[in-house]
Amino acid sequence: MHIHVIQHVPFEGVGCMESWFSSKEAKVTYTKFYESFQLPNIKAIDLLIIMGGPMNVSDDASYPWLLEEKVFIRKVMLTEVPVLGICLGAQLIANALGSRIFTNKYKEIGWFPIELVNENCELLPFPKRFPAFHWHEDTFDLPKGATCLMRSEGCENQGFIIGKNVVGLQFHLEITAEEVELMFENCENDIIDDLYVQSPSKIRELTEDYADLSNVILIDTLDYLTS
Repeated sequence: MHIHVIQHVPFEGVGCMESWFSSKEAKVTYTKFYESFQLPNIKAIDLLIIMGGPMNVSDDASYPWLLEEKVFIRKVMLTEVPVLGICLGAQLIANALGSRIFTNKYKEIGWFPIELVNENCELLPFPKRFPAFHWHEDTFDLPKGATCLMRSEGCENQGFIIGKNVVGLQFHLEITAEEVELMFENCENDIIDDLYVQSPSKIRELTEDYADLSNVILIDTLDYLTS
């Protein structure tokens, strides 16, 4: 299996997925846009994973590779290659399909519950309610042809599926304690006094409680996408 990961910044990496890659003895390649613009031959990959990042999907002037990336995402979605988008990655999928990306009413940073809104969707291994790690202020309109999967109190569209092989998640199931610390180091100015923004100490505490569960849900999702 050949997995290709698009990474936008060095401090938002694959987290717990590293061990899953190893368990599958997968070939893993990367496009790291902060280092190189090179994208793979679509015919050569079996799974595309699009990671998060602090930029907006419309920041083409500052990040000119965003235009090329969205074209690439559209091309991949014309094939049967499974795609997983995480946070910015989910927004890029939505925007590549013409959906509006906009500032959410609330910034979400920390651990907040996700609720399944489409319990008839038996394709994905999500509990009806579970804690998830959030770090975002933008959200998206649901892409055409997508099924909304979940919501939170602070954000109506938290996840979607298109067909059976494209999944977008606004939250970070890949998160580990190490990844959380990298977010603090690089995005500490995002933490403000707001309804859905937790303190660093609270986030660290809840990461100890919930990260393992999040990781299990993500691994199950990866197993589904590659089954």
